[in-house]
Amino acid sequence: MTDTVDDRLVALLSPYAACAEEDLRLWLIEPGVPSTLAEAMRYCVLSGGKRLRPALVLMAAQALGADARDELPRRAAVAIEMVHCYSLVHDDLPAMDDDKLRRGLPTAHVKFGQAMAILAGDALLTRAFGVLAEADSGPTALLCGELAGAAGPSGMIAGQVADMDLCPLPAGLEGLEYIHLRKTAALIRSAVRMGALAAGADAATLSALSNYGRSLGLAFQLIDDLLDVLGESQKMGKATGKDAQAGKKTHAAQIGLDGARQLGERLTSAARSALEPLGPSLQPLRLLAQLLAERTH
Repeated sequence: MTDTVDDRLVALLSPYAACAEEDLRLWLIEPGVPSTLAEAMRYCVLSGGKRLRPALVLMAAQALGADARDELPRRAAVAIEMVHCYSLVHDDLPAMDDDKLRRGLPTAHVKFGQAMAILAGDALLTRAFGVLAEADSGPTALLCGELAGAAGPSGMIAGQVADMDLCPLPAGLEGLEYIHLRKTAALIRSAVRMGALAAGADAATLSALSNYGRSLGLAFQLIDDLLDVLGESQKMGKATGKDAQAGKKTHAAQIGLDGARQLGERLTSAARSALEPLGPSLQPLRLLAQLLAERTH
């Protein structure tokens, strides 16, 4: 039986996902958290998912010489996944995207009510920085600053504000790139950079990985938009067709399916090319870019 692209993607990510899962269970809940809040936090974080962002942290760190047992990249991986999960919880709220399913399960506000979903998201965001700050050594301030920049008001939150038409935007593709660079690509780029920073990367390596992460993040969102049109709800684990219903700004709407596919191919090629100066140790990241571009869910 021939492995599908999705099978190969799971196989590539699964060792890193397993490591992140173990550490999430270890560091997610600190002493003193009310049991009801702890239950909601675990539900929001431990209900599956590709674990792409923590995998990027660990893949980048290990490609640059970090040991798989090193604490700092593992903490960085956990922190960025907590921030990602918080963003999903808040995005799903009725005031935002109003989604009822996430990863094939009821969204947090459906399961626990809106108040607890908001508070669980707040808890995940703040706990992420606690996990980083508790590291015994290393450039924790740099990592905290990197994550705050990507997730904050000029990064992911700015992208969400723009996506909801709550600020002025340039017309056409320029406005769409503004949204996607911030809402999705900022955190993906930051994941790669955090892995590199945890491994002590030099400026040239950090720059190459930043370019990779930027192109990868834009391609990832573009393919996500295409799958919202072409994908199956059961495979995706969430409702599809919602972007068109909500009148969302997407490449599929702006330049059509064929144009979006071609742009996705160019972005994937740019991501892979960005790593060429860094040698063969970065091959897993090159492969990841290709598999993400070809995935079906």
